[in-house]
Amino acid sequence: MKLTIGMPTYDDYDGVFFSVQSLRMFHPEVMEDVEILVVDNNPDGSHGQAAKNFIDGWVPNGRYIPYSETVGAANSKNIVFDEASGEYVICIDCHILLEPGALLKFIQFMDAEGKDNLYQGPMLLDNLSSCITHMEPVWRGEMHGIWAEAIPSDRLPLIPVEIPQHGGGLLACRKDSWLGFNPDFAGFGGEEGYIHQKYRQLGRTTFCLPF
Repeated sequence: MKLTIGMPTYDDYDGVFFSVQSLRMFHPEVMEDVEILVVDNNPDGSHGQAAKNFIDGWVPNGRYIPYSETVGAANSKNIVFDEASGEYVICIDCHILLEPGALLKFIQFMDAEGKDNLYQGPMLLDNLSSCITHMEPVWRGEMHGIWAEAIPSDRLPLIPVEIPQHGGGLLACRKDSWLGFNPDFAGFGGEEGYIHQKYRQLGRTTFCLPF
């Protein structure tokens, strides 16, 4: 496979269903080269069987992976990269929707100039006309990272731009360049800023891809 799209989930069958179906409906031009992974962090929960039945029964390029050794988003995301068979990996939260054309542009970008960096994208707000390109590395409310000021979508940069950090809802890189979260991570949060600094410490960069 050229690309793996993986999503961790915890009792969110609805999020899995709509994210997977949107990928299949709005990105048909690349689906033959795309693998979809669902890493279920609570496979014995009330949503586990429904998620498994959906992926195994209705998604030809899908794979359902139960994972309950530790509970928390960071290690579930690590499993996405460990299990991926694609050359490139996009890890998304199981409620993320991607604009039509974004996957094809990502594959073309990575084929042409993708290096050992970490890639993310602008977060489109609910008004569908404004977006946020990154997080500022600031502590607030016991969390490291606050959303930067929103900008109109038509003012997005035309080329990739370096960012200090971003939310963990979408992380992308070459599979063989993923640096991973510390296995001692547990529970909610902590990914924002940590993984970006890990890349910087090895002389790499985190970019926001405007598409």
